[in-house]
Amino acid sequence: MTSNLPRGQRSFASRVIGAAALRSATYEEVEADHGATVQAAVVVAASSLAAGIGARGFGAGGPADVVFFTVVAFMAWVAWAFVVFAIGARLLPEAQTRADVGELLRTTGFAAAPGLIRIAGLWPPVTTAVFVVATVWMLLAMIVAVRQALEYTTTRRAIAVCVFGWILAVAIAAAFGFFFGPRVS
Repeated sequence: MTSNLPRGQRSFASRVIGAAALRSATYEEVEADHGATVQAAVVVAASSLAAGIGARGFGAGGPADVVFFTVVAFMAWVAWAFVVFAIGARLLPEAQTRADVGELLRTTGFAAAPGLIRIAGLWPPVTTAVFVVATVWMLLAMIVAVRQALEYTTTRRAIAVCVFGWILAVAIAAAFGFFFGPRVS
């Protein structure tokens, strides 16, 4: 169901829901709305915090661990967005691809919306399942976001860019966590 409101006048909540629902129109809307940059940053921050809180279900301890896992989730998103930009705009552009960092940050920021469910990871019996579902869902959202932001004509190219970027981002986050993270049970 689409809103009857003109572009750029949809609520923040409807944008988050549209992004999580993988609606191309939502990604087109935030891509074009320079005012949505702050909204995208809020989505990334909230999604990262949800990961930090949800990680307690893995056995993470107190507030310091929540902060650590929040920072790791945020850094993973930053690495993913940077790698996706570098690959998608520099290595695998299509003829009509325009490399606008702001557009890509807005769309990929909203692609973090499915990560909000990671807060449900607080309940240990479902922690792993919640994080797996959130990761796959965020990957799908990132594919839609990149396809729209980089004006790709095929989803296949967006998949290649996002999967490769995701692998590198996960490796960076895992290395950071391994060397600097707290021990979890």
